[in-house]
Amino acid sequence: MKIHFRRSPQTLHVLEEFLDAPLEWKYGYDLSRETGLKSGTLYPILIRLSQRRWLETRWKATVPGMPPRHLYRLTPRGLALAKAQLESKPSRRFGLRTTAAEGEP
Repeated sequence: MKIHFRRSPQTLHVLEEFLDAPLEWKYGYDLSRETGLKSGTLYPILIRLSQRRWLETRWKATVPGMPPRHLYRLTPRGLALAKAQLESKPSRRFGLRTTAAEGEP
């Protein structure tokens, strides 16, 4: 069965953040700060990954009077697929480039 996956740099960057601590739950706000992605880019990615069952989600109550916050983490399937998607990348860190001394022009 072929899995269609849109490999946008932004989606790969989000997956990298999850792979840094794959068992930890992450808040969307924290992911936004860590990735530098704005909410209009980040949340559609999180929704898409959740709909495809790469991420599991839950709500967590915070301080009384404040709305609950949404948490995300990779599913076992999502972990395996994220690793497979990122294996083909030359550098695991988003936006990093190798230097000419490392063999890149």
